[in-house]
Amino acid sequence: MKKTIKSREDFEKVFRGGKRLNHRLVRATALRISDNAESRIAIVAAKRLGNAVHRNRCKRVLRAAAYEAGFPPAGYDVILFSTNATHDASSAEVAWALGKLAKKLGA
Repeated sequence: MKKTIKSREDFEKVFRGGKRLNHRLVRATALRISDNAESRIAIVAAKRLGNAVHRNRCKRVLRAAAYEAGFPPAGYDVILFSTNATHDASSAEVAWALGKLAKKLGA
């Protein structure tokens, strides 16, 4: 189980210095922290996506996909954002998209 980014300061640090990656199924912002540090992850579903049931499904799909894909790579802090397409996708499809984003990240 990966650790979770919880503090506002850590969120802001990732936003300021992180690399933004986009895919139709998921968006991510990733910040390299160090080679041997344990990676941390945060999952976000904005209110504009829909009601709480819709957003919670998006977060469940992202959580399962990150687990399946072994995302994020070691040494990164990553914030995953759901998109409108995340809700209708399976966790396997989103895991595939996360694999693509990991390649773009160079990990």
